[in-house]
Amino acid sequence: MYNEQDYYLRQMVPEDYDSVHKLWLSIRGFGIRAIDDSREDVERFLKRNPTTSVVACVGDKIVGSILCGHDGRQASFYHVCVAKSYRRRGIGTEMVVYCMNVLRQLQINKIALIAFTKNDAGNAFWKQIGWRYRPDCNYYEFALNDANITRFIENDAED
Repeated sequence: MYNEQDYYLRQMVPEDYDSVHKLWLSIRGFGIRAIDDSREDVERFLKRNPTTSVVACVGDKIVGSILCGHDGRQASFYHVCVAKSYRRRGIGTEMVVYCMNVLRQLQINKIALIAFTKNDAGNAFWKQIGWRYRPDCNYYEFALNDANITRFIENDAED
């Protein structure tokens, strides 16, 4: 008999897109970009970074994910999330450790991420697991494609 408390981690693959995207849309405070988070762009990202992203599964259901990529020097985490009803079980921390271990094997020595200020749960998570907030940095971006707008998820959806 399968226990709903049991979960496992595995490498994210392109076929996970529909389930992962549905999960992203369920997370309050998440920012989803029109182009970057499309099926085509996520598949391109996974092809460029074939071993570094992870999903957490309960049975066949994806309940957590991290998109993780690197440039050979520094890695970035994108869209780190766990479905609301599966939080506080260590899933997020285990996914982070999974990615960190893969990155260490690839000799990547630093990871950066952005947590939107509206994402209270995400910011609390990073502080809780010991990640350092950098008040000495400013974040800048320049959009090369104005169609790549960010939409913020306002409410947690039921999983």
